[in-house]
Amino acid sequence: MGGRINVVETTDTLLFTNLGSFIPGTVEEMIRSDAPPEVYRNPFLAQAMVNLNMIDTIGSGIKRMFTRQRERSFPMPDYDLSDPKKVAVLLTGQVLDENYTRLLLSQIELDLTDVIALDKVQQKHPLDEEAFKRLKARNLIEGRRPNVFVSAKIAAATGDRATYIKNRAFDKQHYKELVVKYLNQYGHATRAEVDELLLGKLSDVLATNQKKRFIGNMLQEMKDDGQIVPEGTTRWVKWRLSKPAPEGGAFR
Repeated sequence: MGGRINVVETTDTLLFTNLGSFIPGTVEEMIRSDAPPEVYRNPFLAQAMVNLNMIDTIGSGIKRMFTRQRERSFPMPDYDLSDPKKVAVLLTGQVLDENYTRLLLSQIELDLTDVIALDKVQQKHPLDEEAFKRLKARNLIEGRRPNVFVSAKIAAATGDRATYIKNRAFDKQHYKELVVKYLNQYGHATRAEVDELLLGKLSDVLATNQKKRFIGNMLQEMKDDGQIVPEGTTRWVKWRLSKPAPEGGAFR
């Protein structure tokens, strides 16, 4: 394409850009296959560089970059393949998220594919369905896409409960929807019934009193937003919907 390879250096990063599509298709496929590419744009040039010991053709270069970044607890190489006619990759030489770094140090059995997926979580990049299900099954992440964050298990192990609780707030809407469905099905609910509905679903990173305070604050928010209304005295109050939920909102 007649372009040049550009390298932009800052204090903590290196950005490489190169014209042309990414031959392997995806970075994950390159890591999984762990094999040299079957196609080279210029086989003659590639072979000449091999003969001069300037490159190898065993396909380990990309994987080696990811492995070295992991060993240093730095973010994974960040490939931008959004332009089909250009490849950009950013290497970062500093720790972005201490919680993520502790996770890598404590979970040495993680394979590189999982590390790459977790790195997307720390950098707030979207996860594909396969990676999301894999990390979810291993209890490494919580939340619902796109609001995914490191799990309670990891937060407890790393002592980063404050960040976990802040992230958990993104999922509050899910609990509000459960309350709405319950009220739509049964008409009303006491505070004890709401607690029974939600306490077991909140993460164990929260103590029981924290869970109850979370529920109480959430009910107050729903009241302030006009979603629910209280009936009766404070001790015997029952919560009702301010208006019926849409069709199909029955509790399951």
